[in-house]
Amino acid sequence: MAVPSLVAQTIYAELLDRCANAAFDEAFIEEGAFTAKMIKGRRYWYFQVGVGAARKQRYVGVETPELLEHIARHREARNDARERRALVSTLVRSFNMPRPIPQIGDVTAALAKAGVFRLRGVLVGTVAYQTYSAMLGVRLANALLETGDVDIAQFKNVSLAVEDNTPSVLETLRGVDKTFRAIPNMLDGRRVTNYAAKGGLRVDFLTPNEGEETGQPQSLPALQTDAQPLRFLDFLIHDPEPAVLLHDAGVFVQVPAPARYAVHKLIVSSRRRDGTAKRDKDIRQADILLTVLAEKRPHELRLAWEEAHGRGPSWRKLLLQGLSVISASARDLTLKTTDLRRLAIPGLDLTFSSPPVRYDFSRDIVMFEGEALGSAVSCAISREALDDHFGSSGLDQQGRLDSVLRSRSKIEFMARTKYRSWPIEEPGKVLIKTEDVPELLKEPSASKSADRSVRAKRGRHADGK
Repeated sequence: MAVPSLVAQTIYAELLDRCANAAFDEAFIEEGAFTAKMIKGRRYWYFQVGVGAARKQRYVGVETPELLEHIARHREARNDARERRALVSTLVRSFNMPRPIPQIGDVTAALAKAGVFRLRGVLVGTVAYQTYSAMLGVRLANALLETGDVDIAQFKNVSLAVEDNTPSVLETLRGVDKTFRAIPNMLDGRRVTNYAAKGGLRVDFLTPNEGEETGQPQSLPALQTDAQPLRFLDFLIHDPEPAVLLHDAGVFVQVPAPARYAVHKLIVSSRRRDGTAKRDKDIRQADILLTVLAEKRPHELRLAWEEAHGRGPSWRKLLLQGLSVISASARDLTLKTTDLRRLAIPGLDLTFSSPPVRYDFSRDIVMFEGEALGSAVSCAISREALDDHFGSSGLDQQGRLDSVLRSRSKIEFMARTKYRSWPIEEPGKVLIKTEDVPELLKEPSASKSADRSVRAKRGRHADGK
């Protein structure tokens, strides 16, 4: 599966580059010139059209090497919509990458053409999650890709600073579907943060909550709409990534970094009521993304986790609560990537109910099973550990099984200690090796030392170290 994934990601990278060029060229088709401004020590670029009193400037973006390359190539770029459609088709048909339903694709494309993403709006929610399949070279579960909403977020200060604006949101949306209407906000009927079309499709605008959670709509002048403030959204949309929605010839958008999306879902899932569809979807999306990121982007996952973990006790509590409800494998992979111990998870313990023991000749170990948070844990002790510390040297298979049964309570205690307090070696498993036994048999002093080590690690995360 590695080769198809690499091929798919190569095709996607080419599509992303072509769509970025096309979006840039389509945004600045008039006769004009690019000009730069220094604002608070950073260089921002604008596209200037007209002369004299009729002169207008449109926001291009903060200076980056990629932006300077787009500016340099602006007049040379060609219209390659046909080639882009072919790349989209290849990703969808040959690699089974997800594409949005046509109406959502059309709405997102219209918002992109209107300048929403050029003006640093960020596509969030499940439509953004759909883009991660091609971005990461994986096929995400269909049930987690279904949505009837398009969610757009923007920082309020960014909306004020760009000194440019899109056309009216309602005008843009009605260009796609004439049944779109503005929905008055429930707290302030004069403000509009949501738009809905006949059939149920919604477009929602969001902005990070500043100060107390009042729920009062905030104005986003660059997008000519109001937005619903949400807590934790600032973490999600900080430093977004460019992406392509696999619709038509590809829609160039900005989405949250996948690691931020996964960590954010852990947080918000902990704030939803048990049993709700949104909570279940949040947990499943976090579960799958954390598993993929632990393999493909472990450094980014660790940085995102440490940033969220360092924002204070309430953030840490929600993060660990979120980890306690995802699958054991995703939880262990996340803990291993972030260098935390399992005992950080509230309520996590390894328990035994006199499970049968069996000998695995292929690995020369005695195996038995435990349980943690409702999931089975594969436990084992090596033949060398039994021979060196439990008097089974020279015994046959049955003899070693009997030695485990005679020392069951001690061996289970060691397995529990290593599982909870020691660095994670393999998700969902714990193996007692001969070199582990002397340290594990120092309990309870060793257990207290391990607890102190974990508490120290938590403190370093809280300090941002």
